[in-house]
Amino acid sequence: MVVEKLKVASATYELYIAGEDGKEELMEKATEETPLVWCQGEGMMLPAFEAQMEGKEEGALFDFVLKAADAYGEYIPEGLMDLPKKMFFNGDGEFDEERVYVGAVVPMNTVDGQVVKAQVCEITDEQVTIDLNHPYAGEDLHFQGKIIAIRDVTEGELKAIRNPRHGCGGCGGGCSKKKGEGCEGCEDRPSEAESGAGAAV
Repeated sequence: MVVEKLKVASATYELYIAGEDGKEELMEKATEETPLVWCQGEGMMLPAFEAQMEGKEEGALFDFVLKAADAYGEYIPEGLMDLPKKMFFNGDGEFDEERVYVGAVVPMNTVDGQVVKAQVCEITDEQVTIDLNHPYAGEDLHFQGKIIAIRDVTEGELKAIRNPRHGCGGCGGGCSKKKGEGCEGCEDRPSEAESGAGAAV
């Protein structure tokens, strides 16, 4: 069996990016105990990452670099924005300190109604500075790892992947339900690792 469309693959990996001194720094790691798991061809991973995985067999080693243009794009200075602090007030009319803090990733609505994730960079008395760029924007991503398992996707997994609107916490959504608490298909969904390889969401 090889990695191809509608196959669930598991892999270990180490992700490196170049540091300020030019030497590579380890940013992320997935082990056999906590592997990266994805369904090939369903948009769960970066297209360039999936292209590198396509056709690989169980046990295959990989070592490749995704250029920034094929990963999360170049860093866009316009993505750094200062917003009024009142935009981050909670229902009680107070600043939401539990959700909004330096380093936090918060969902933001664009003018066309799409939801994007932004990282909080600075908080002052009057404003919050956010960065809409992905943390790895402008970076080349160096992956090293091994394919440890390949299998067919189940109907429940495929349904959960293609129809995530229920927003179950067990699938990485925002509701309070945990895995197996009644969200249809969640119990079968591949558990994605938080990875630089993951699809930008």
